[in-house]
Amino acid sequence: MIAKSENPEPLATVTYADTQITLLGTAHISRASAEMVETLLNSGDYDAVAIELCPSRHNAIVNPDALAKMDLFEIIKEGKATMVAANLALGAYQQRMAEQLDIEPGAEMRAALNIAREHHIPVLLIDREISITLKRIYRNVGWWKRINLFSGLIASLISRREVSEEEIERLKEGDLLESAFTQFAEQAQELYQPLINERDQYMSARLEQEIVEHKPRHILAVIGAGHLRGMHTHLSNVDHDKDPAATIAALDEVPKGSPWPKLFPWIIVALIITGFAIGFSRNVDLGWQLVLYWIVINGGLASLGAAVATAHPLTVIGAFIAAPLTSLNPTIGAGMVTAAIEIYLRRPKVSDFGRLRNDTASIKGWWRNRVSRTLLVFLFSTLGSAVGTYLAGVLIYDRLT
Repeated sequence: MIAKSENPEPLATVTYADTQITLLGTAHISRASAEMVETLLNSGDYDAVAIELCPSRHNAIVNPDALAKMDLFEIIKEGKATMVAANLALGAYQQRMAEQLDIEPGAEMRAALNIAREHHIPVLLIDREISITLKRIYRNVGWWKRINLFSGLIASLISRREVSEEEIERLKEGDLLESAFTQFAEQAQELYQPLINERDQYMSARLEQEIVEHKPRHILAVIGAGHLRGMHTHLSNVDHDKDPAATIAALDEVPKGSPWPKLFPWIIVALIITGFAIGFSRNVDLGWQLVLYWIVINGGLASLGAAVATAHPLTVIGAFIAAPLTSLNPTIGAGMVTAAIEIYLRRPKVSDFGRLRNDTASIKGWWRNRVSRTLLVFLFSTLGSAVGTYLAGVLIYDRLT
């Protein structure tokens, strides 16, 4: 049963096995949501609290110094720089709205963790790892919509629109949310699936799993209001013959992407080298002219990308030298080289990691903070080299025809 009740927050109750589950729909930057969590948990009615957090996001809350221990070069080396940058961008808009309303982002989750600790109530982390959700979103959409997603992230950083507290509270009205998400599903089902529907199933299965294992009497589940109706539906129609662990394992799996993105760079390399070979076979001067085009265009655009990120002058020079070489070796990118040089010349300080979340809430902050600026150096020099590879390749084959 879903009800507004006499409380301002949307609530739903459902019984699974002998355990009662109270689903509390919240807004993640709402003062009223945090106060409601405190009221319910202080009532003494609950012997467990489930929260819409995955282990990594939970760790970020309880261990705020974790960012300072992050090995930036290792992240870039393992190909996680784009994912980290996306996470920072996703949090930037929420951080800015929270600062506008003078409330900490995720205040209701922090309230649940703090009060659970005070009353010795077990905390259940029921959400899927955010990195898996982002990867499943990425795999679920075509390349054009990936560009739209990236544009949306940029727009969220640039936007300075102020949102009133009344608007945020209205986000928790069940009917409004249901209609909004229905429209979302019709317009972008491939986004709705991994972002909303899959997580409804995942968190429901996690609750089933915890109930079977620990048999709590009454769970308070603190979730975003957008998941309230979906989770209520899943928990009300549980297939008891289906193992929740199987559901979790299936939703934790990252779909395999097309082999073409991995093969494409090698095809480009083969074409470029073939172009050089044809050029030298016709005329040595023509061959060297093609090599010069390759160096100037590829290196020039990579160094331009590094310069736009306000990289150290030596990093900009390094981009010019590295890009023409790394573009002929897909196992290492120009961004990896430029990021390594930037880290060596401008090693991020502990204070940079400490300010990272606040700094990335503004455009200027991305360039001011040494950590986020290194990520920009990586991204922009990589993009410059990629564009340079395409343009130089087109010019080379134009000269050969």
